[in-house]
Amino acid sequence: MKVTVNQADEKPSSGRKARQRIAFTAPRKPRVSQSYGRFVGIMRILLPTIATALVILVALWPQLSDQQRRFSITPAKVNPTDTETVTMVNGVFTGVDEKQRPFTLTADTVQLASAGFAKVDMVSPKADILMQDGSWIAVTAETGKYNRDEKILNLEGAVNLFHDSGYEFRTDAATVYMNAGNARGSMPVEGQGPFGNLKAEGFVIHNRGERIEFTGRSTLILHPGQTPGG
Repeated sequence: MKVTVNQADEKPSSGRKARQRIAFTAPRKPRVSQSYGRFVGIMRILLPTIATALVILVALWPQLSDQQRRFSITPAKVNPTDTETVTMVNGVFTGVDEKQRPFTLTADTVQLASAGFAKVDMVSPKADILMQDGSWIAVTAETGKYNRDEKILNLEGAVNLFHDSGYEFRTDAATVYMNAGNARGSMPVEGQGPFGNLKAEGFVIHNRGERIEFTGRSTLILHPGQTPGG
């Protein structure tokens, strides 16, 4: 059997197949979701910002290191002798004398600086002493030294003694024997009270003010109708 192939008819068939192959293999454009698009937009802004921050950090790092070294806390070297001193603010000492009468010592600043803390340095000390009859005596000064074992208070600078009956005495230095309830001073003293005014070269107080002696050259000016005793 003889088969005749018409070349003219063969070409159109070949062209259709080619067009079909081209149409079938043509690439498709991928679909991009909205979330992915937002992510790309954010990264376009965020990445340059991070890069800029890293550049600034690298430039400032030496200065930050210097600040860290400047403010670093290191253990302080403590002199062993410094631990032998204790300082208190608004210190208070209380006690009783040999007759069980109470007294109180206060100060703005208290420094204990001896073995066993027996001796006390005071700034702005004040001694409050209660009498047997219920009256009181207050003594103040600029500075003071108190021996806790012997209960002796040495006062210096603007020493003032007040009695609630109206007596007031001023001197530059005084020693108060807290246990016995006595006090004395060898510096000039001035005072006043209901009886009048006086000046003396010293004084001695016995038994918490039951009797007061003024020593040395003394001057007393009495108010009319008053006597030192009443």
